[in-house]
Amino acid sequence: GADRRRLARLHAVARSAGVPLLATNDVLYHAPERRPLQDMLTCIREGLRIDAAGRRLEANAERHLKPPAEMARLFRDRPEAVAEARHLLERIEFSLDQLRYDYPDEPVPPGRTPQGHLEEMVSKYAAMRYPNGTPAKVARLLEEELALIAKLDYARYFLTIHDIVRFARDRGILCQGRGSAANSVVCFILGITNVDPEEIDVLFARFLSMERKEPPDIDVDFEHERREEVIQHIYGRYGRHRAGIAATVICYRARSAIREVGKAMGLTEDVTAALAGTVWGSWGEREGEKEEEAGGEREGKRGNGSRDGALPAGHIRQVGFDPGNPTIAAAVRFARQLIGFPRHLSQHVGGFILTSGRLDEVVPIGNAAMAGRTFIEWDRDDIDALGLLKVDVLALGMLTCIRKAFDLLRQHRGIEPDLASVARDDPAVYDMLCKGDSIGVFQVESRGQINMLPRLKPRSFYDLAIQVAIVRPGPIQGDMVHPYLKRRSGAEKVTYPSPAPEHGPANELHDVLEKTKGVPLFQEQAMRLAMVAAKFSAEEANRLRRAMATFRNPGTIDEFERLMIDRMTARGYDAGFARRCYEQIKGFGSYGFPESHAAAFAHLVYISAWIKCHHPAVFACALLNSQPMGFYAPAQIVRDAREHGVEVRPADINASRWDNTIEPAEDDRLALRLGLRQIGGIREELVGKLVERRGAAYPDMETLARRAGLPRAMLERLADADAFRSIGLDRRNALWAARRLPDDRPLPLFAAAGAAELPQEPDARLPDLTLSQHVVTDYQTTRLSLKAHPLSFLRARYGAEGLRSCAETAALGHGSRTRTAGIVLVRQRPGNGKVVFMTIEDETGIANVVIWASLFQAFRRQVMASRLIEVQGTIQKSPEGIVHLVARKLIDRSADLGLLSRDDLSDPSPPEAGEIPHPPLPRTATHPRNVRIIPKSRDFH
Repeated sequence: GADRRRLARLHAVARSAGVPLLATNDVLYHAPERRPLQDMLTCIREGLRIDAAGRRLEANAERHLKPPAEMARLFRDRPEAVAEARHLLERIEFSLDQLRYDYPDEPVPPGRTPQGHLEEMVSKYAAMRYPNGTPAKVARLLEEELALIAKLDYARYFLTIHDIVRFARDRGILCQGRGSAANSVVCFILGITNVDPEEIDVLFARFLSMERKEPPDIDVDFEHERREEVIQHIYGRYGRHRAGIAATVICYRARSAIREVGKAMGLTEDVTAALAGTVWGSWGEREGEKEEEAGGEREGKRGNGSRDGALPAGHIRQVGFDPGNPTIAAAVRFARQLIGFPRHLSQHVGGFILTSGRLDEVVPIGNAAMAGRTFIEWDRDDIDALGLLKVDVLALGMLTCIRKAFDLLRQHRGIEPDLASVARDDPAVYDMLCKGDSIGVFQVESRGQINMLPRLKPRSFYDLAIQVAIVRPGPIQGDMVHPYLKRRSGAEKVTYPSPAPEHGPANELHDVLEKTKGVPLFQEQAMRLAMVAAKFSAEEANRLRRAMATFRNPGTIDEFERLMIDRMTARGYDAGFARRCYEQIKGFGSYGFPESHAAAFAHLVYISAWIKCHHPAVFACALLNSQPMGFYAPAQIVRDAREHGVEVRPADINASRWDNTIEPAEDDRLALRLGLRQIGGIREELVGKLVERRGAAYPDMETLARRAGLPRAMLERLADADAFRSIGLDRRNALWAARRLPDDRPLPLFAAAGAAELPQEPDARLPDLTLSQHVVTDYQTTRLSLKAHPLSFLRARYGAEGLRSCAETAALGHGSRTRTAGIVLVRQRPGNGKVVFMTIEDETGIANVVIWASLFQAFRRQVMASRLIEVQGTIQKSPEGIVHLVARKLIDRSADLGLLSRDDLSDPSPPEAGEIPHPPLPRTATHPRNVRIIPKSRDFH
């Protein structure tokens, strides 16, 4: 009603100020029906419930895009305001390509050109790499690469990366380049990557080419515990006014969406947690899988969720809620709409933008939440569009583990290994991998990789590159895995698809597919296949490469379907082969793995396997000291070490340090001593005081408290973790002794009287804890137990019910029906969504469970929420001896774990000779929190 008066008043203000009146609409959404979602986003932003938002919400649904005719009607009294808005926009001529970007030249000595200095460095390092002369193939590739680098003026970029890598190595920080940069011989010569061009067929065009029209992208991994040193070096060298970390847009996924919407709708935390617990990835026909570690960290992406589908009513009922409840139904509806929406701006995992001039003249800079960091407001897509050079400083936990293992080997074995000196032809290492003995080994420790190792049987370094790449969406979706394995085993003849004679030679794909027995497995092969078999132009091949880029949105892959299949079939290729090649490329679109990347990772696979094979105590120690990383919690690492004959000693106040350590054992072997870092709630600086003032040993609790000056809370935690055995106190008596000590800050009356004058309480006779109660408390405090496995206490009960152990299940024949139960270690769902793999464990070993999609939908709650699960199913055995239990029914037995805290629970029977008696309990790998036992609630968490 007041619009016309308001418009007249604004016109008067504009006229008096001498400025024109502009027609705008302050748009928040594209259509009026999106107003409820806008209200929900407002509540989430403001931390309000929808029923308490009040005037924080918009008054109506008018803040949407309106067509020109509607804008003209609304401003019919002042049509010049609409015209002026158009006039203003026409005057704005700025374009992003007007931004001037100059790359810095710090690594170039005065008086030298970047290209000349790069060529000199390459010549120097080539002589070091090849003391007997550079091979002809490498020399030719070097000449071609250097010529292209000169033409594109990227010499300063290569020198910057080399400068950063040299800084890290001068300070003993392990690092290694990977990704498409491993296709560059220049990167190999400069020591940025470890992929020898004589070992793999490098494809420099995948890294850099005239047709790409975008800068190169060199990814370098550093130890994850010391990467910050490298980051601060870059800030120090270039200054914060010239260096900033790229941004990344974190988008809503299903779980975060339902949690935040549920809170705004007034649902309690337990309700939203239960709803979120039924979701695997995004709602819809295909739900996401938990990605394996591929370089340490994974960044959030725009639109990486799907808005298709909804949380099915059956899933809601499985967690005990009514899907017809209007509040729950509305929360699910809003959460579905939010999936894929940007949630917040965050830091890239390590991509730096460096400039010659001021960075804030190119892009806005902001302070990061982490002290000492600044980041720009553009993400990697913006940077690629503008052609800015990005220096990727990434973190990799396995490099930390390897460096710590090398330090331990120098200290305890007197050997000096490094990434380049370990020979990659040790038969014992390959024997170990062929058995699937790879827990903790980089990139091949997942259940899928462990099952693949006995089938592929790697016997060379290139086999490891194939092993790394084959358990990926590309080869799996393209149905290339089984043909390759059959040809490798000799069960199928190696053949090379060929076109019709009039369209090309019969062996045109021989060079492309020879090393993988006629089956394409790598991204480079997919690109070459498209160029050779489908005759893609250089521009088309470049667009295909971009569509296959790692972690990109796979939506752009579909445009190549008909182009590739039709061209290949028109040239006489089999239609089925063409379709499989396209499906493989489509799989690469969701997660790509080039041969160069696989080779870079294969080097770390071998190094970590070599340490595990020959020095298992050192490997376990380094792995524990590098947590969190990898698939497995400390409990599984310790169990695996004991199965490899390593003596594991408990944490103790007189023997342990902060880190896990190595101690001498019998027969020149090494034992693993658990560190105090394994105890929850312990601070490193206080442990440092304990170790520094220990002397020979602490004889009693009082001496420890007085000499180390530790707060009583820490003494109680040490006692609760059973760390006082060396002074003759078990956990209950140690806890009693700790609580008898004076408070850290005694009341003035008692402080004045003095502790010595106070009457002493007589010693109390405390009842002994049962072994099961000890195990319960071990998991509460250290997340593992060296005393027993929790399921060993339930074995008699389960045996009476007819439940077999995991070892008994593995010994059954193919097709046998069985029932077993175990703690859930890992849940995985491959990208095709047809099957869920679950690994369970008891005191005798592990069992691998296969759950088909239809069964998963029927038992979703049991699969997603169980900590201890019973599986009824059928044994499936492969010729290589790989055993799976194909589930028919699943029962949540988590409540049985509450029995462990009972006083009358009998201890397990003594182990058989040679059996490892006390394997520990792992955590659930699909959830970030560790397994804990809460005896008071008689539940297992």
